[in-house]
Amino acid sequence: MPWLDLLHRVWYEEHFLGFLLSPLGWVYRLLLLLRAACHRTPAAYPGVPVIVVGNLVVGGTGKTPLAIWLVARLSACGWRPGVAVRGYRGKAGQWPQQIRTDSDPVSVGDEAVLIARRTARPVVADPNRPRAVAALVQHYDCNLIICDDGLQHLALHRDIEIAVVDGRDRYGNRRCLPAGPLREPLSRLQRVDLVVANGQSGEGEFAMQYRSARLYCLPCPERTMELLELQGRQIHALAGIGRPERFFEALRNKGLRPLCHRFPDHYRLRPEDIHFDDTLPVLMTEKDAIKCESFASELHWCLPIDAELPPVFERKLLQLLKQRHDGQKAA
Repeated sequence: MPWLDLLHRVWYEEHFLGFLLSPLGWVYRLLLLLRAACHRTPAAYPGVPVIVVGNLVVGGTGKTPLAIWLVARLSACGWRPGVAVRGYRGKAGQWPQQIRTDSDPVSVGDEAVLIARRTARPVVADPNRPRAVAALVQHYDCNLIICDDGLQHLALHRDIEIAVVDGRDRYGNRRCLPAGPLREPLSRLQRVDLVVANGQSGEGEFAMQYRSARLYCLPCPERTMELLELQGRQIHALAGIGRPERFFEALRNKGLRPLCHRFPDHYRLRPEDIHFDDTLPVLMTEKDAIKCESFASELHWCLPIDAELPPVFERKLLQLLKQRHDGQKAA
């Protein structure tokens, strides 16, 4: 979409519009300071540790795959995590919403359903993040909460903050909205506990890589194949995620020849968006597949991914979690 391309050039390249909009970026920073001044009272401790996974820029950086990884690893270490999400663009009439594997992504958001399916742990969606955390603590067997997004949610208690950055695009032109992609100034990173880079990592960051699983056919999930079986073939690739080019590049790197179809993040796919006048396979991300299972054909395939992080990250996380948890019990 042309406006997405323009926005990317303004925010991630030396575009003159970024310079012209920079005074508005300073106004935005002033509003952030005023907002923080109105939230002097510490957020209430919900009774269990809370890990917030967020980012400083607008758009996706890999928060959800990291949240899914955290659930798996912390569960293996004996914790009973629940996941609080915003339910972004969900149209539910009331909140909070318990998320099931068969929940409607239109009502509760695509990422919420994806997390519920991948983790088999309690997931609650609510734009009011503290209310989602409270629902998990009150109604489910959870002794730890992972909040997918919420770094800027001042009313939310947090014991550990993890910021995720795109290893290639980084922080763009380093300007705040609307002149650049930053939700907060880069100085905010000084207050987070851990920084995870999706791809190439910098100093003091932990690198997160993606490992592709087998493709599965949307109407027949038991049908699977390796991505390399499509090597050298032309295919349709569609992505309505924060960084669609990352998905397309992954396909090219495996030797596929994708015809790329880009959509805005969280875009509500329609039948006409995924059906084409040919018989080429159509590949999509998990987040997109969830939204079009009801009208997909046997030409439509989903590529699941798993996040991988170094052992040193897990050790550091567990060390921080023990310190913060012990500190809360002693308080």
